[in-house]
Amino acid sequence: MRAYAAGVSELMKRSFFSRAGLVALAAFFTLALSSCTVYYYFPEHNFAGRPNPPSLLAQRVLVAIQNPSALTQGKLEILDGQLDLRTNIQNTVPEFDISGYSGDEPYSIQNFPEQTTGFVYAIGDGSFKEIDYGTEKQAAAIGGLPGISSSVMISGDFRYIFASNETFGYLTVLDRTTGTNTRLNLPNIYKVATNVGGTVGLAMTRNSNSIYRVAKLNVNQYLTAASAIAAIPGAVDCEPLNLPVFCAVTVPGTYDRPAGAYFSLDGNTVYILNCGPECGGTKASVSFLPIAGLNINNLATTVPNPNVPTVTVPIPGGATDAISDGTTLYVSGQQLQPDGNFAGFMTTVDLASQKITGTYSISDGNHTKMLFADDNSLWIGSQLCATGERFAQAQAHPGSTANQYDYNCLTRFDLTTKAALVVPSVPIPLHLQNSNADPNYYGDLTGICWVQNWHKVYTAYGGQIHAFNTVDGSERDNTNITVQGTAMDVAYMDALTNAAD
Repeated sequence: MRAYAAGVSELMKRSFFSRAGLVALAAFFTLALSSCTVYYYFPEHNFAGRPNPPSLLAQRVLVAIQNPSALTQGKLEILDGQLDLRTNIQNTVPEFDISGYSGDEPYSIQNFPEQTTGFVYAIGDGSFKEIDYGTEKQAAAIGGLPGISSSVMISGDFRYIFASNETFGYLTVLDRTTGTNTRLNLPNIYKVATNVGGTVGLAMTRNSNSIYRVAKLNVNQYLTAASAIAAIPGAVDCEPLNLPVFCAVTVPGTYDRPAGAYFSLDGNTVYILNCGPECGGTKASVSFLPIAGLNINNLATTVPNPNVPTVTVPIPGGATDAISDGTTLYVSGQQLQPDGNFAGFMTTVDLASQKITGTYSISDGNHTKMLFADDNSLWIGSQLCATGERFAQAQAHPGSTANQYDYNCLTRFDLTTKAALVVPSVPIPLHLQNSNADPNYYGDLTGICWVQNWHKVYTAYGGQIHAFNTVDGSERDNTNITVQGTAMDVAYMDALTNAAD
């Protein structure tokens, strides 16, 4: 702000303006000085009674950073998502961090803005830490996870934590209400899923066509694990050995390399994403599975179990991730091409008729991120996108102009026009290195969040922060939001609802 005052003084010395002009200019700068905190929280404006955080930033984007400078462990940095800054506007605070965070190589953020809370998993030490958004401090470290997990999920009510440990073949179930820590033996487990209400816990194993659910036993219902396994159809393990508490139970049905699960907005259905050829299987599809039969307290002791899918919809374009607006299910994945490469597609499924309504070409790669945002846009992110059909055949991506051959990992899909655009768009002569060191090839898209009502999305893209305008997919200047280290995930801390991320 000293620069503003100096500017006024210099203008007066040089007499470039009339006295009336100077008065008006002084009034303008006075207004500017008085409004320098427009990005701050104001108590009367706080949404849903959320507390004023120490940073005083109103639109916070949390970044999980690995290998930050001068630190042996990772850190969590807070960016100003409104002004696109990593400092405060006066440039007196160089950066904002989560105080006390000590995770090694933070990898993923589970965001719960409604509860002013987040949970961060670090793959370096296998830690799972709770973050208090109100105080911007690490709240607690959650113990009990055995080593490094390939997938960790906490239920929306914060009661259950489900984790997959491939090294030991454990499906870990932490019940934070009772304090129990149960490790179910499930070889090759690599993916877990849970719903908002914490009534369903699912697990998937690598290179198999099986799905397992977690079932909770009544107190002392079975004296031994063997007696529980014998009594519950499909149970493959119950733990502990004496007076077991939880069981892993096979979910009936025909699946094809299940790779994920998406829970319907009404809470009645879970859509099982059968990866098919992309994961070494036969046919990609989505299985519609009633949630009622999967309830953690459901101990079906008769055959057949009512959990079987009501319908399975073939998805030729592949199925590794999905998102829904309540009427349409948007499914992203890859389709095997005649030359042996895979090409990215998004498929729309009408939930009422359970029929495919459209198929659209998107970026190649393993799709794991889907997010709705402003301007009626849908954003889709992937990893290893430059290993697919378009790179191999030098094909143009959708929405690109002449000589624009895009192998990047982010797609903006316009829900109104049904047009897909891979961003950013890069001319093929500049796009030859195919590595994260290539400034034109951004690399893997590992994190994305929607800064609601500000018409922008923030991404962890190729290990750095990149922001894009939702109106057209153009990139915003990221000069003042770049971070030191490798950005792995982002979360919008001040979203209106938990569903925003």
